[in-house]
Amino acid sequence: MANSEKTLLLVKPDGVEEGHIGEIITRLERKRYEIVALKVVRATSAQLQQHYRDQVGKPYFHEIETYMQEGPLVAIIVTGTDVVKAVHNLAGKTRPNDAQPGTIRGDFAHEYPDGILRNIVHTSDSRENAHHEIAIWFPELAVAAHKAPAIKVKQTN
Repeated sequence: MANSEKTLLLVKPDGVEEGHIGEIITRLERKRYEIVALKVVRATSAQLQQHYRDQVGKPYFHEIETYMQEGPLVAIIVTGTDVVKAVHNLAGKTRPNDAQPGTIRGDFAHEYPDGILRNIVHTSDSRENAHHEIAIWFPELAVAAHKAPAIKVKQTN
C-alpha cells in the first residue's frame, strides 16, 4: 500500500479516567485506519524519560511525569495511508483551548485555571518519532520485528 505507515496514539490517564477510549477508537475506525496493537499500561519513569527525551532537562518535566503516571494509559499502534499526519491532525492542537471542535482535544481536553494542561492524547508527529515511540511502548513488537527466522540448512553428502 503506497504511503502506508504506522503511528502511535496514547490515550493519557485523563482520557482513560473520563471514558474516552471507545470514542477515540471509533474515530480511528471511521477514518478506516487499522488498529494493529493496543494495550493498557502504567507508564514507568524510564519510559517517560525515553518518550519525552527532549524535555527531560526542562523545569516542567516533573509535571509531565506526574500527569502521565496518574493512572493507566492506553497505547495504540495505528496503520494506514499517511496515518502519522492524519492521526496527529485528528488529535488537534496541543493546548485544548486552541484545538478545533471536532478534534479529540477540541472535544474532550481541558485547561484548568491553575494552568494544568490535560490534553487527553499523545500522537506521533513524524515517522521517525512514531518508530521511536512504538519501540518504547511496544518493546515486545520491536524485538519480534528484528528477530530473523532460523534458516535450516540442508546438508548434502
